[in-house]
Amino acid sequence: MKKIEQVDDNFPLSKVKIINGSRKSLRAKVLQVLYAYYQGEEDLDKNFNHIFFRDFNFDESEIEVKKLLKPSEVYELEADIPIKWNEEDIEFAKDLVRNSIKYKEKSTELIKLLAQNWDLERISVIDRIIINIAVAEFITCEEVPPNVTINEAIDLGKNFSTDKSNQFINGMVDAIYKKLQSENLIVKKGKGLLNF
Repeated sequence: MKKIEQVDDNFPLSKVKIINGSRKSLRAKVLQVLYAYYQGEEDLDKNFNHIFFRDFNFDESEIEVKKLLKPSEVYELEADIPIKWNEEDIEFAKDLVRNSIKYKEKSTELIKLLAQNWDLERISVIDRIIINIAVAEFITCEEVPPNVTINEAIDLGKNFSTDKSNQFINGMVDAIYKKLQSENLIVKKGKGLLNF
């Protein structure tokens, strides 16, 4: 009978040391950049670089051996995995940040117009930023299909805002898309013409 080797990794963490960025994770980072920017915490470029290219200082020697980690500790350790971005995605993110700032006033105007019986101040800052990102993406990202923009906005709401935000965001972003379309402000080409 073959002896089973004992592995000294009783509570293994991910062995991944770097992950590749995706457009989904990119939009989440754009939300974080804009939130910090609108809160006046940092210079936009400094903030962008910190959020997208943060150097992590996690030292594996700090892990207490044979300690069962709490879920929150595992999430924190996993969150310290750097993301590798390709140049095209970084340019997309920079453009999305710039265009979100550029179209913030238009976004606010549309929210006020279409959010009937809602005072702007009652809508969470996160929800307003998510809608702002969607407006910028509708108007400036010709290659991104509208359904992708809508679905990504809903997902951001689910992941970063309140339990009911995704429903509110879904309704608002859909109504905004129709309004922008009626104003001929949405031009799509290539993949952007696809309806998923």
